[in-house]
Amino acid sequence: MDLENTENLENNNTNNEEENKVKADKKAHFNKEVNEKDGRKKFFKKKVCYFCKNNIDVLDYKDIKLLKRYVKDSGKIIPKRLNGTCSKHQRLVTKAIKRARNIALLPYETRY
Repeated sequence: MDLENTENLENNNTNNEEENKVKADKKAHFNKEVNEKDGRKKFFKKKVCYFCKNNIDVLDYKDIKLLKRYVKDSGKIIPKRLNGTCSKHQRLVTKAIKRARNIALLPYETRY
């Protein structure tokens, strides 16, 4: 019985070593920092909601300086995946921008 247990342990150890080698190869593939095609490093910065970071819960439609950060030059509202706001604050930003447009503080979308 002792021989069988030791053989099983040895087999498990060799299997674990092989699995670790395979995992290490996969990790090395995913950890590449330089793109082979053009030689540039890939780095994605996690976007953090400006309003959550600064504990802002009330958004005023008269604060044009702040709202212009979330509007393109053409007048379109920037989506949350691009500007990094959370869904709650993106809804507040959209509502404030629409109110500011309504009273002509911000422009509507332009075609050019």
